[in-house]
Amino acid sequence: MTALTLQLPANLKFTDEEFEQIVAVNKYLRLELTADRELVIMSPTGGETGNRNFDLLGQLWFWNSKNNLGKAFDSSTGFKLPNGATRSPDASWIKMERWDALTPEQRKKYLPLCPDFAVELVSETDDVEDTQAKMQEYLANGLQLGWLINPKRQQVIIYRHNQAPEVLQSPISLSGEDVLPGFILIRLG
Repeated sequence: MTALTLQLPANLKFTDEEFEQIVAVNKYLRLELTADRELVIMSPTGGETGNRNFDLLGQLWFWNSKNNLGKAFDSSTGFKLPNGATRSPDASWIKMERWDALTPEQRKKYLPLCPDFAVELVSETDDVEDTQAKMQEYLANGLQLGWLINPKRQQVIIYRHNQAPEVLQSPISLSGEDVLPGFILIRLG
């Protein structure tokens, strides 16, 4: 299992600042906080997953640099979701008007919103059901489009706002649809 969930006493509630301090003193760990206030410790990925994620980010960066419609983020970016969870998708993007609405101080901290677009790339040791639940959490908090990419099963699950998930088997490409106009992700190595 890639992620380890640390159960915390019910009366122990972290403020955003305290969670940031925990992350700061554990800078070599990738941490998330669930809406139920569970601390999730995620291990590094293997080489194949890291390479796929780099490829994905490169394609998203290239499209975004040409179109300048929003801001793209890597897996180290934390999003403070409306439900109270702090999550870090493998790749994400928000519309420029949502970025522009943030104060300079908000931009420096975990972003206080849900991304418009998010990708989770399942590594060899990830629990697929946990990752699917994470995608549903993004949807419940305002995600417009999400991709759960599972290389082992050669499968992609597309999550869209107010729609049932769509499962694709061995797709050659994925469309950013109307959320990322003109973005086409080609097969990941």
